[in-house]
Amino acid sequence: MLQTLKPVPPDALLAVTEAFRADPSRDRVDLGVGVYRDATGITPVPRAVRAAEQKMLSRQATKAYVGQGGNRPFAAFMEKLALGANHPALRDGRVVTLQSVGGTGALRLVAELIRLSGYTGAVQVSNPTWANHVPVLQGAGLATAAYPYYDIPAGRLLAGRMLEALSACEPGTVVLLHGSCHNPTGADPEPGHWAELAEVMARRQLVPFVDLAYQGLGRGLDADAAGLRLLCERLPEVLVALSCSKTFGLYRERVGAVMCVAENAAAAATSMSHLQALARRNYSMPPDHGAAIVAEIASDPALHADWQQELDDMRDRVNGLRKSLAGALRSELDSGRFDFIEQQAGMFSMLGLPKDAVERLRNEHHIYTAPDSRLNVAGLSGKEIAAVARAIAAVSRT
Repeated sequence: MLQTLKPVPPDALLAVTEAFRADPSRDRVDLGVGVYRDATGITPVPRAVRAAEQKMLSRQATKAYVGQGGNRPFAAFMEKLALGANHPALRDGRVVTLQSVGGTGALRLVAELIRLSGYTGAVQVSNPTWANHVPVLQGAGLATAAYPYYDIPAGRLLAGRMLEALSACEPGTVVLLHGSCHNPTGADPEPGHWAELAEVMARRQLVPFVDLAYQGLGRGLDADAAGLRLLCERLPEVLVALSCSKTFGLYRERVGAVMCVAENAAAAATSMSHLQALARRNYSMPPDHGAAIVAEIASDPALHADWQQELDDMRDRVNGLRKSLAGALRSELDSGRFDFIEQQAGMFSMLGLPKDAVERLRNEHHIYTAPDSRLNVAGLSGKEIAAVARAIAAVSRT
């Protein structure tokens, strides 16, 4: 049986990581894989996470299953984090949340719930979108189609074209949206765009599917969730995939959640029953360790305050790196070609470089980005910004 299988090409982004590791240059810079790094180049364990883990382990008496729904205090906290404590959907009992195996696991469970509902249309995704969105959706048996979102050469959001395209969608169409810190572009809709988006989706009876993976790393915890909260106020159904990888630094613990906002409490409860059945068929029970850490932070005011302060510091650092890199590029090129980097949010920007320029960055300057020229701004330590700007300027001129 196994002899009938054909080799699968390596993941393009993971191949960048392998190439970086094999590069003997002392000047190599990894701006490919999307993890936050501090000034020393390390992806740190947040202070509150370390302290919460120690507290949790000191009193943990069992490793028994936590149940299909996962850690319930964790789920309740994630709801309030995403929607705010007093959101009407929470007050009306329209929200259910299931712990998942990371944000990607949440995406897969939502995709399977969509397919289970009998949906036969294509899930609309932004052009461009995160490299794993389409494989996850198609792996669950769903078709996908792209709506205009971003002009890569110009470095700007195509808000008008996006709204026009979605206005032409059939009622019931599922639309995948990035809640904040759009990956790979860093370009998010402005508040006014979110209001227009909510109006279009309500009028056309579209179903938002929101991927909120970077809450707190863009403009702030509340600002990064404002678009999602507006959609949940104005639409009867919203599907959400949440991740704790970046917001809590729990990358390897694989902590996420699926949140369903339904038309009423009964529909929400039915959705939860199906999510639990889907989880049972996929992995039976979720891991508890990471979710228990988040729940510990949520229950301890001092830990919660320290976590939020460190998240604010991380966001300020990334925004500072954006400003420094944009300024260095402006100086090198004597133009504002890359000024959009400073204006965007979150960890990523797209340089808009052709493939040969990306290869030159790697081969001539030992700077590694994603193949599509996506740049992980949070991968910069700060000290190499001048060198990175010189390299980008060099490959941009020819």
